[in-house]
Amino acid sequence: MIEVANLSKRYGDIAAIRDVSFTAADGEILGFLGPNGAGKTTTMRIITGFMPATSGTVRVDGFDVFEQSTEVRRRIGYLPENPPLYNDMSVAAYLRFVAKLKGLTRGADIAQAVDHVLETCGLTAVRERLLGHLSKGFRQRVGLAQALIHDPPVLVLDEPTIGLDPRQIIEIRGLIKTLGGKRTIVLSTHILPEVSQVCDKVVIINDGRIVVEDQLANLTRGRSLEEVFIATIGREAAEGAA
Repeated sequence: MIEVANLSKRYGDIAAIRDVSFTAADGEILGFLGPNGAGKTTTMRIITGFMPATSGTVRVDGFDVFEQSTEVRRRIGYLPENPPLYNDMSVAAYLRFVAKLKGLTRGADIAQAVDHVLETCGLTAVRERLLGHLSKGFRQRVGLAQALIHDPPVLVLDEPTIGLDPRQIIEIRGLIKTLGGKRTIVLSTHILPEVSQVCDKVVIINDGRIVVEDQLANLTRGRSLEEVFIATIGREAAEGAA
């Protein structure tokens, strides 16, 4: 479903990512794991078409991100680290607005899509609340809802639980897990337990390069993910991603 090959992004003499390659299969939840500053967000932005690459290729469902960006965007739901919310809009009004932006035109289709994501993301009770009045946890749920509104086969989630309290983290992780299977999900994070609890496959990036790509079950056979992380990146980085 997602094929990333030899992807690089440079800013002058500075390389944000270098020769990044990995795949995510249909219905798989892939944990894109690395310390802060490793190149996770840069990679996510390139996959979703928000940023051009210096070199390399990305294909989503067979479509090239750089040559067929419109087709790729139709197939991806993207939750950036800071969800693009308008605080003066209600939850339902915002989701109707996003549905139109993502190509839904018929009123009945928009209403059905909004009702579906409100229920899926646990937002029905706050559908008429202003976004600016919501807690961080509910704002993240709205961010997920806008990513899901056009029913995409691929979700890209960049640090979806950052800044949440423990109860909210559990709720969002549980929600993400229920979305797997029918969708391919790339979950970018620096939090080791998040990957252990939610993901099927792990890609570890450090200093802009991929250092590990394997199924979680294979990596953790006889050892913990933390031990894998320490072995590939170092103890200091692992402690920062605990």
